[in-house]
Amino acid sequence: MHRIISTPASKFRQFRRLRSGHTTITAASDEEQASHILLWRYQILDPDSDFVAYWNRVFLVTSLLALFIDPLYFFLPTVGGPACLTADPQLSIFLTVLRSFADLFYVLHMVMKFRTAFVAPNSRIVGRGDLVMDPRQIAMRYLKSDFVIDLAATIPLPQIVIWLVIPASRGRKTDHANNTLALFVLIQYVPRLFLIFPLNQRIQKTTGVIAKTPWVGAAYNLILYMLASHVTGATWYLSSIGRQFNCWKTQCQLENRSHSLSCLPSFLDCNSLNLPERQYWLNITRVITKCDAKSKINIKYKFGMFADAFLNDVVTTSFKERYFYCLWWGLRNLSSYGQNLDTTTYLLETLFCIILCIAGLVLFSLLIGNMQTYLQSMTARLDEWRIRKRDTEEWMRHRQLPQNLQERVRRFVQYKWLATRGVDEEAILLSLPLDLRREIQHHLCLSLVRRVPFFSQMDDQLLDAICERLVSSLSTQGTYIFQEDDPVDEMLFIIRGTLESSTTNGGRYGFFNSITLRPGDFCGEELLTWALLPNSTLNLPASTRTVKAITEVEAFALQAEDLKFVASQFKRLHSKKLQHAFRYYSQQWRTWSSCFIQAAWRKHQKRKATRELSIKEGIYYMVDPEIEESSGHGKNFNNLGATVLASRFAANTKKGNSKIQGSDPVPQLFKPHEPDFSRDHDNV
Repeated sequence: MHRIISTPASKFRQFRRLRSGHTTITAASDEEQASHILLWRYQILDPDSDFVAYWNRVFLVTSLLALFIDPLYFFLPTVGGPACLTADPQLSIFLTVLRSFADLFYVLHMVMKFRTAFVAPNSRIVGRGDLVMDPRQIAMRYLKSDFVIDLAATIPLPQIVIWLVIPASRGRKTDHANNTLALFVLIQYVPRLFLIFPLNQRIQKTTGVIAKTPWVGAAYNLILYMLASHVTGATWYLSSIGRQFNCWKTQCQLENRSHSLSCLPSFLDCNSLNLPERQYWLNITRVITKCDAKSKINIKYKFGMFADAFLNDVVTTSFKERYFYCLWWGLRNLSSYGQNLDTTTYLLETLFCIILCIAGLVLFSLLIGNMQTYLQSMTARLDEWRIRKRDTEEWMRHRQLPQNLQERVRRFVQYKWLATRGVDEEAILLSLPLDLRREIQHHLCLSLVRRVPFFSQMDDQLLDAICERLVSSLSTQGTYIFQEDDPVDEMLFIIRGTLESSTTNGGRYGFFNSITLRPGDFCGEELLTWALLPNSTLNLPASTRTVKAITEVEAFALQAEDLKFVASQFKRLHSKKLQHAFRYYSQQWRTWSSCFIQAAWRKHQKRKATRELSIKEGIYYMVDPEIEESSGHGKNFNNLGATVLASRFAANTKKGNSKIQGSDPVPQLFKPHEPDFSRDHDNV
């Protein structure tokens, strides 16, 4: 048999593995397996860990269920016969099983508190504080603080009273048993109820909220209100039973004083139904008729607000029927603050109505306020957008904007709401740490950025740098994003929608080029050329094109300052592939290349026409050889003909050139500046 000895160092290593969530059990030997099985004895939990937070939520649910179970003990007594009370045995067994299961969670909660670390009070001056992980110190602190309350809430008092105390008592009576059971339930109900408040505070301190969604929060407050109605209805039912028994007892005492008939208190217990003397007593007694709430003759006993329990036969029906009736009674009177109650001068009844009125006023106000808060949080964004929209309309009317501008503003506000739902994404991202912000931007933008063919040529390092600095940009139909010759302050990468990109080459007469930009294209590449210059000036480059939104456009924008940082990453790139991709997908380069090809083609056509004209001119002025031989001046005539032919050819060529140039001018477009994708000269 192996003996396992665990040193403090091994305990600390196990605690670190537990907090990191990577506890590993190896199968090297039987001794190691046994040691890992017994390591639970040395596990200390972090109070802010996910496991403790999850357990707090589970224990909160079970605590609420336990608070619903305890008042069910008030429904045990029923009227089982004429002028007698009894207890429901099946309901007793059912409640014992349910409550024992709920008590198990209270025991586990106490064990958790013995193994949960705490923050040292003297270390909270700076930062989060130091965790105390010594099991002895944790146990001593718990025994001095919350142990007594937790123990009082955990002991199974109702089970002990039902199955041990009441059967062992001699000469027991049903009313005494009911009063004893109700007393112990109320005594233990108070600490169980007070455990909810520090548990709520602990959950809010750890996670920030009790409910993660508004609907769950509203349901949680409604459950608390239903719990109050449940307790009120159960208390009213038990008080009704007690009021009925008090009437029987009072009438028995009056009969014993005025007649020789002996009304024994044991007759009021249903265990004595089969006794002969009780049968004789039932034939001559008037206790039943004088304590019947339905009888309006010769009844002097006032049941007050408890009369409904007997008029509607609540005390004699099944458990399901009397439970839901009592729940409805408590819910109705809490919501109406007990205004419909018909009370008597009985002191306990009056106090019950006063408490019911005050509790109903407070609880109903809390319910309405909390539910309104939770439900309004669902429409807070919508209300905020409506207020902003109304303010925008009032501002446009006050400034007397033209109708076309007002319509464009309305379309942009509506499109922005549909795209973002009123959420300020930039503010949310800026409030997060840098690494988390980078991962979120990577998750949101990487797949969309890879759609851009120009970006698909880059490596992951450059894509991460770009995704980190991209911001969302929205444009409605008809919006001019860039105007020709205006400064370019951002580079736009289209995700959804179409744009029209056109240029007149600086307002040149007769020149116009237009192209449609679709998802995956980009514009504002002049800014990239400017950012890649070794000595870029502070003046932003001028746009060579006019970009207008044809439809609603959603894009990512890269600002000038952010592009400078990305440009530094470009300078460290040694691939010609990216340079060719930039030329291919740049609309400025495409326009220049198309104009260059067009000019080369027209030049080729002009040369071809000139060559054909020269051939035609040569054939026209060519002289017949027989005429030259018959002439006596052959050589001189040949020279003269060559001179005339050359002069006419030159004149016709000049005339043809001027005709071609005048009819179809060749556009002259300067070649765009080429970005420097190579390494800096200083780094070579």
